Formats: sequence, structure tokens, C-alpha cells
Amino acid sequence: MSLSPLKNTKPWDALERAIALAMNAHIGQRDKAGQPYILHLLRVMESVSDPFEKQAGVLHDYLEDTAGTVDELRRNEISDSAIQAIILLTRVEGQSYCDYVIELNRNAIAKQAKLADLEDNYRIGRVAYRAGHETEDAMRMQRYALSYQFLKQAIGEHEYRDRMQCLE
Repeated sequence: MSLSPLKNTKPWDALERAIALAMNAHIGQRDKAGQPYILHLLRVMESVSDPFEKQAGVLHDYLEDTAGTVDELRRNEISDSAIQAIILLTRVEGQSYCDYVIELNRNAIAKQAKLADLEDNYRIGRVAYRAGHETEDAMRMQRYALSYQFLKQAIGEHEYRDRMQCLE
């Protein structure tokens, strides 16, 4: 069986490079349940539709949780629109979670990748309530739920900020 080339394959080629980057950068990382972290990234990628969202989804933690850089993303020809989303998906030190979510909400690709990230993090099989960290874990789940509601436009920015104050 031979595969036929698709029209406008460049974003899909970039997705293949994004997957390879994520695989290499996250080798050995585990989630809170002890599972390979790359599985989370692949689920996020699979939960979004277009190739730019998929690139951002699989690389959404690349800048935050690895030694990866924006220059490496560019050298690997990751799409510019995906790189902008990845930058927004990277929470900078000292930035509140609330401000981070509000900022990324302004970019459609970042927003879709974050919604997929939140959905995967909030899956009942993935929620971790670790011994000695129950309060911290419960607050994290509350932040995820409120952020999801905000990104889905179920609550406005003012209500989101008010409700997030007690969680940060």
C-alpha cells in the first residue's frame, strides 16, 4: 500500500517534527501517577483538530518543562502560529495562573490546546490525590475547572478573577 501525498503537507510535516521534539525532550519524565509524560502530550495532541493546534498540543510543555528553546522550535521548522501559541502556553515565573489563562485565551490555537490539556488533566483516571498533598491537589483541580469554564465562556473574566483569588 502506498500513501498518496497530501496537498499543503507543510503543517503536517511540522507536526511530525513536533512529535519527535516532544518525544526526545520528555524522555524519562513521569506524570503524578508515574506514567510516561509523553502519553499526556499525545492525548492533548489527539484531542485537537488542525495541525497547528496539534503542534501546540504536543509541545505545550516544551518550553516550561524541558531545556527546549524557541530557537530550537524555529530550527525544527515548527509553524510560526504554533510557536506563538506554545510561548503563550508557557507560564512564566511569577505569573499567576489566572493571568496566564487570561493571556492565552486571546490566541485561538493556544486556547484550544489549553482546553485539551485541561480536559486530559481533569480525566477521572488521571486525577491524582497524593498522600500528604490532598489540599494542593484539590485546589489544582478547582483551578482547572474554573479555567475550563472561563475558556469555554461559561464565566466572564471578572468572575473568573474573583473566583481564582482564593485558589492562588
